[in-house]
Amino acid sequence: MKIGIIVYSQTGNTITAAQQLQQKLKAQGHTNTLERITVAGNASPESKDFRLEYIPAIDAYDALIFGAPVHAFSLAKAMDVYLNQLPSLEKKDAALFVTKQLRFAWTGGNRAIGRMKKICETKGAKVLGSEIIIWPKAKENLEHIEGVERLTALFTPD
Repeated sequence: MKIGIIVYSQTGNTITAAQQLQQKLKAQGHTNTLERITVAGNASPESKDFRLEYIPAIDAYDALIFGAPVHAFSLAKAMDVYLNQLPSLEKKDAALFVTKQLRFAWTGGNRAIGRMKKICETKGAKVLGSEIIIWPKAKENLEHIEGVERLTALFTPD
């Protein structure tokens, strides 16, 4: 299966989790590409003064994994804008993850995942699952970030 891992990462935490996910999927025999959404301008939660600079295309992938940080208790604006501008996701499987600092899922993680899921499903994707990666917990063991294994398992061949 050809999987596109598409992330927006501001501080490097989300890209670190995505890189680990990429390695684990490759070990399972999946072809995958990690692509990073980039922005020009200030993409902070209160800003409207930014534009997507690099917009990864999705056509070449059988399945997609979208990852982004939680900003101000919500999905990072850059990922929200990216997902909303995508064409149809019909016949695509998708998995979602967010990274965040605060240790409780209800401090923005659930809301961010819910937003990603709603956009993806509205565009026709079948969302296989999602994970909230709590970053201080992840830093304790960068070799095995909790949640990455569960995301990888979503794409385990039958």
